[in-house]
Amino acid sequence: MKKNTMIKIAASAAALILMSTSASAGYTMKKKVGDVDTKLTFFGFAQLEMVGGDGMKIKEAGSVEKADSDVAFRAQRIRLGWKYVAGKVRGKVFLDFNQDATGASDHTDGDSIPKLVKDAFIAYQADDAFTIKLGLIKMPHGMGFTMPGWNLDIAERGLDKSLVLERNTGLMFSGRDMFLGNNGKVDGFEMGHERPWKGFGYDVMIANQASRSAALKRDTTVLPGGTSSGSIEFGGNSYAVRGMFDYTEAFHIEASYAISQNAGGYNAVDGATTAADGFNEDYTSINVGIDSNLGALSLKAEYTTGNNIQGVRDYNEKVATATAAYFVTPTLELVAKHIQANAEGKYLNTHSTDLGNTYLGFNYFISSPYQDFSRKAKRGRNQHKVVFNYILASGNGATEVAADKWTGLGGYRDDAFIVQYQFKF
Repeated sequence: MKKNTMIKIAASAAALILMSTSASAGYTMKKKVGDVDTKLTFFGFAQLEMVGGDGMKIKEAGSVEKADSDVAFRAQRIRLGWKYVAGKVRGKVFLDFNQDATGASDHTDGDSIPKLVKDAFIAYQADDAFTIKLGLIKMPHGMGFTMPGWNLDIAERGLDKSLVLERNTGLMFSGRDMFLGNNGKVDGFEMGHERPWKGFGYDVMIANQASRSAALKRDTTVLPGGTSSGSIEFGGNSYAVRGMFDYTEAFHIEASYAISQNAGGYNAVDGATTAADGFNEDYTSINVGIDSNLGALSLKAEYTTGNNIQGVRDYNEKVATATAAYFVTPTLELVAKHIQANAEGKYLNTHSTDLGNTYLGFNYFISSPYQDFSRKAKRGRNQHKVVFNYILASGNGATEVAADKWTGLGGYRDDAFIVQYQFKF
């Protein structure tokens, strides 16, 4: 289906649903099918931006953000989705019209779902302690990554996102709010720690190769040095397991481990070429995160490791993040986030580089009806907000000198700024 056709279908669906009922978290239609109450919720958001600074020209992850103009304009996310509930059955589809509609990646591992589709899964929620999901889902790895893109402290995800396994097609088992009583709403759609609970939670997932992750190799036709790999096929799966503990909004801690096999993209089953030795290792990653909402003040810390990046043996990266946000008034929040990264071993050498990105700025919430600073109120404020971030680059990798520049994934190697307007329904 062509991208323009999909946009027309989504727009028509939006018009029908918006004529239905009042808005809370999206717009909802309810219908009784036999003895089962069903509910369909339509939701979406968009992030429109003005960007500038030299850092936008040399951002490592993805394509060049802007040409030689002083400022450029873009959309970071343009998303529409719907959730369906029928008794214990759930379903979700989430689309991003700012993404490619032709294919998920350059890989040939069977993941043919286009990047335009962000989530597409069905689920069965037996109870709070056991939900099973099947389809395209965020892998349960990375505290910051598994929070929604419209609920971020800064305008974008930082360079640590490159180390997680991203979204993937597979099977996941989850539970929340366990062992200390029923303290919060669990609806079966959870991907992170969306609500305040008291108790433990878990996720376990098996999936295809993590082909959307930057930590896996994207071009499998040529090895470093120009040698042909002899194969562009994939073999193996990816796995992730996560445990967490919450005690109201004041404290959340989680830890996860993830692995994606044959991260270099060479077919180990049929026999990789000798030249591929050391370039087709399994990628592994560990993530630990802490999140505390203390009224007007919120604090977060996260640590992520990536080992055998893109299948290169001992090509490793470590990223630590620290975030502090404080509401000066109910409509103005000051935010500071520092990301410190170290990478070594690219192309089997011992070269080590460091890169720091510091985001300084504020979130201004427009037409906010909330006066308290609970997590629920903070999520509600995000319906209409303006975000400003100035990004400072530091470390020996923040250079254009080829011998020294940053060898890790993602990040800005020079200063930049982002002004973003977000609306959500």
